[in-house]
Amino acid sequence: MSIQHTVVFRLVHEPGSAAETAFVENGRTVLTSIPGVTDFAVNRQVSPKSDLTWQFSMVFADQAAYDAYNAHPAHVGFVETRWKPEVAAFQEYDFVAA
Repeated sequence: MSIQHTVVFRLVHEPGSAAETAFVENGRTVLTSIPGVTDFAVNRQVSPKSDLTWQFSMVFADQAAYDAYNAHPAHVGFVETRWKPEVAAFQEYDFVAA
């Protein structure tokens, strides 16, 4: 059963800044390089109902692929060097088909 992993977040950077663009592009590059990541998407949230402004979404074939992604050195490195210092707030959601 495939798993859609999504995270919605707000950065510490000013909207439209070079730092914001660099974070999003680095996330796209690093995370899509990890085996098992499919259907990767980056979306900007536009509703005034939420202050979380970005979304990363990806699909894994199964729990084993998702677990391998979480433990992969590229993911761990991205979280430690980019995510923790640059993300002000986030919510994580993982979905399977009903």
